[in-house]
Amino acid sequence: MVTGRVVRFDGVKGYGFIAPDHGGEDVFLHVNDLRIPEASLRPGLMVEFEVEEGDRGLKASSVQLAPGSGNGSTGAPASAFSGRPESPSRQVVDGDDVLCDVLNSQEYVRDVTEVLLESAPGLTAAHILQVRQGMLQFAKKHGWVEG
Repeated sequence: MVTGRVVRFDGVKGYGFIAPDHGGEDVFLHVNDLRIPEASLRPGLMVEFEVEEGDRGLKASSVQLAPGSGNGSTGAPASAFSGRPESPSRQVVDGDDVLCDVLNSQEYVRDVTEVLLESAPGLTAAHILQVRQGMLQFAKKHGWVEG
């Protein structure tokens, strides 16, 4: 069994991701692979799970609370696990944090750049600028970015 923390989970879509404690790629999580109530999932929750190779990459199965996680409360806000402070644009629906931060253009471009550098270090600066601009326009079109 591997331990990790829930990065995000979308109850409407029935899936999310777990960041393994040992590092590496986030692992896909589907509602059908839970051994705990779906309602208990939230960012930062420490879980224990098996890792399988799925159709599109790593996939978690047999997901349960990790030993020592008690009732699942982490005692820390979701932002402690996202590397960002709580955003005033974070939406709360029926008391649940929906995880839909709306970033400004500068924050979004910074985050996209970090992801590109981590996932494809061989990209040239020109490629990164080109992809970044396309991603920013896409994000603006979908309302994911302010301004």
